[in-house]
Amino acid sequence: MKKQIIVASKAMPLYCALPTVSEHMVETGWTRCFVNISEVGWPMYLIYVASYLIFIEFGIYWMHRELHDIKPLYKYLHTYHHIYNKENTLSPFAGLAFHPVDGILQAIPHVFALFLIPTHFRTHIALLFIEAVWTTNIHDCIHGKVWPVMGAGYHTIHHTTYRHNYGHYTVWMDWMFGTIREPEDILKKD
Repeated sequence: MKKQIIVASKAMPLYCALPTVSEHMVETGWTRCFVNISEVGWPMYLIYVASYLIFIEFGIYWMHRELHDIKPLYKYLHTYHHIYNKENTLSPFAGLAFHPVDGILQAIPHVFALFLIPTHFRTHIALLFIEAVWTTNIHDCIHGKVWPVMGAGYHTIHHTTYRHNYGHYTVWMDWMFGTIREPEDILKKD
């Protein structure tokens, strides 16, 4: 756990660069962000939030999967995170223990979404905060077993097989693209 804390602490200042740059882009009007929900109305706000979440889920799934499939990306970036590959080596700190470029690559869908989907600025900031909480949660080895939520049970399988459960908040993309592996499947084999 000490090593996870050190890796996360070293990378954190660089992780913060992307949200800082994206906030600058929002404030200078480069994105499709809006400040007040009244600008679009509640029905459109809810549609935009759903679109944002779907876009993020899709983008992070594919970014994460490519970090595994493209060998140099895995070798030089993502392997820093996957040295924690057994259930007893995972902790909430492993969720933040990334090579800084890896962390930025996996956060890029959040920034791209701002250019494509009208997004309420405070909702975007809240979702970035939830992102940090979420990534620590899926590394804590406590599986809530609420399908289709990507809980720690699913993500622990990812850390032990490297070929399954790339999803982010849910396992929908894994289900759609054939990379899902259920925690119950692992229990049946034991």
